[in-house]
Amino acid sequence: MNELTQNIFCDNNKNLNFEINKSSDLIKEILFKSLNGIEISEDEGTSLFKAKNKDDINAIYLTAKHICRLVNKEKVTFVVNRNINFTNVCHMGCRFCNFAKRMKDKTSEWLDLDEIVYRSQEAWDRGASEVCIQGGLHPKMDGKYYFDIVKAIKSKLPDMHIHAFSPFEIWYGSSKTRMTYKSFLSELKKMGLGSIPGTAAEILDTEIRKKLTKNKLSAEKWVEIIKTAHSVGLPSSATIMYGHIDSPENWSSHISLLREIQKETGGFTELVPLSFVYEDSPLYTQNKHIVRKGPTEEEVNKMHAVSRIMLHGFIDNIQVSWPKLGSKRAQELLNMGVNDLGGTLMNESISRAAGAQNGQEITAREISDIIRDANLTPARRNTLYEIKEVYENHNPIDIPPLVERNGFDPLSFLNT
Repeated sequence: MNELTQNIFCDNNKNLNFEINKSSDLIKEILFKSLNGIEISEDEGTSLFKAKNKDDINAIYLTAKHICRLVNKEKVTFVVNRNINFTNVCHMGCRFCNFAKRMKDKTSEWLDLDEIVYRSQEAWDRGASEVCIQGGLHPKMDGKYYFDIVKAIKSKLPDMHIHAFSPFEIWYGSSKTRMTYKSFLSELKKMGLGSIPGTAAEILDTEIRKKLTKNKLSAEKWVEIIKTAHSVGLPSSATIMYGHIDSPENWSSHISLLREIQKETGGFTELVPLSFVYEDSPLYTQNKHIVRKGPTEEEVNKMHAVSRIMLHGFIDNIQVSWPKLGSKRAQELLNMGVNDLGGTLMNESISRAAGAQNGQEITAREISDIIRDANLTPARRNTLYEIKEVYENHNPIDIPPLVERNGFDPLSFLNT
C-alpha cells in the first residue's frame, strides 16, 4: 500500500496514523486496508490474531477503537433482560459444558410454564424488554414444549420480546416434532418468537467440534439452521467460544464464515465472543494436558478487536460477555472495539456452572456507571439494537438486584 493511500485516512486522525505507522509492514498494510473500507481476508485476520510485537498489538487495538467510534460514536448500549434456563437436563454430553445434568441428579431442574411466565412477568416489572430462554435437550421433553413456552409468555406479556432457543434446540425440536427447520421456525415466529441466540456455534470447524461436542450438531447444520431462521424473519446473535483447543486460524475462519453468512442474509444483530471458562469444565478437568485454561488476556483483547476490524460494515455490534470476563475486563474492552455490554440478565446459570464467579446480574444503573466511568454515554436498547433511551444527563432507575449477592459487588473496581 503506497504512502498516499495510507494518508487518505490519517488527515483526520494523525495520532492513529502515527501509531499504525509504528507497526510492522504487514500489520500496517492490513490496518490501513481496513480503514480505507477494504475487506480484509481470512489470512490477514489470522495475521492480526498472531501479532506479537507491542507496536503491532497497540495499533490493532487503536484501529478497532477508532472503527467502533466511527460506527457508534460515544454510545455504549445494553438491554434490560432476564435469562431463563428452563431445564438443565441434557443428554448431549458436550464436553466443555458443566451446565448439563442427568434426570436423576439432585440438582436437575425443570421449569413448568407457570414458573416461566412468572419469571417473565417479574422481569417485565423490573423494566425488562426481553427474556432470553434456553435449556438443555431433555430426553423426555415434547418438542411442542418450545411452542408452549412462547405462547404462554405472549398470552400474558404480548409486548415482551422473546429471544429464545439456540440452533441446537431448534435441531432438537424439529427432530422431536418431525418438522423441517423452516416449518418449525416459522411456527415459532407465528406464535411470537422474536429472535434466536446464535449459541452452540462454539468453533465452526469440524475437527474441533468433534472434540467439543462429538459433532452432534455439525457446523453445516448450525449454518443451515441460522440461515433458515434469518430467511423466515428471525434475526439472531452470533457467537464464538474460544480459548480451549482452538487456534488463531480457527478464529479467523469462524469470523470469516459469519461474515459470509451476513452478506447473504443480513440476519445477525451482533457478535458475542465467549471465552472458555475452564475451572469446572469436563473438557479441561479430564484433559488438562491438552486443553488450555481459557484464553490469555491478550487473546481476549484481540478477539474483540480483530472481530471489530474483520466484521466492519457487516456486523457492527460487538458485545462483551461480562458473566465470562467480569465487569472490570468488560469495561477495558470498550477501548478495543466493544460497543455493547449485553444484558442485565438477572439470572445466569451456564457460565457459573463452568466456574465463572462474576455474578448473575448487573442492574441497568450499574451498567450505566461502568460506561460513564469509561467516559462514554450509556444507552438502553432493545434486542434488535434500536436505541430506546440515552442517559446523557440522567441515570436509569436504581433498583436492588433480584438475586442476593452475598457481598459480591460488580462495581468494586470503580472505587479502587
